Amino acid sequence: VNQQIMSQLKSVFGLDNIHFIDGFPIPVCRYARAKKHKNFKESAGFSYCAAKQEKYYGFKGHIVINFSGMITGYTFAPAHCDERDVAPEITQDIQGLLGGDKGYLRPELKHYFKYQDIDLQTPYRKNMTDSRSKEAMARLMNARRKIETVIGQLTERFHIQKVRAKDLWHLTHRITRKILSHTIAVILNTRLGNPPLQLESLIQS
Repeated sequence: VNQQIMSQLKSVFGLDNIHFIDGFPIPVCRYARAKKHKNFKESAGFSYCAAKQEKYYGFKGHIVINFSGMITGYTFAPAHCDERDVAPEITQDIQGLLGGDKGYLRPELKHYFKYQDIDLQTPYRKNMTDSRSKEAMARLMNARRKIETVIGQLTERFHIQKVRAKDLWHLTHRITRKILSHTIAVILNTRLGNPPLQLESLIQS
């Protein structure tokens, strides 16, 4: 039911030709306890969070947002899964420009997206030749910070990284409810004439 609601909301409010993609860790326990942790043994994995500079055990959430900040695609996968392998799953319903970080650099992925009418743009590594406009890329990467804001809201306001579920079924529904809640908040702000991601406006309204 939650996913059907999400699909209907996206079809009405989520149409856009500029999107951003990123991921975030969903640890299921402290790293030191990973080998003894009984839940999700068949599905969780190990990875490293560069932002926090620490290893973790669990899953990784993956989201796509439109230019307004509305989440238009999401999933989660074992932490060790390459985000480039997950990207096609959550971009099936979009077209146009897709901004990501260096983690999405892969010629095969860019080629795949080209045939989906998606223009994947990421920063290049230092040893790569970049003929693109520096000003245009700077604007794109500045706009990409919006997805960092959304992830921050999911983490701090909706506590999406706190795993209280003990099985995949309950974890899936818990994550879906939080994504849906954020989506509804963005839509309400838009309807009220507030900045879409200014969630505190809803408390004051």
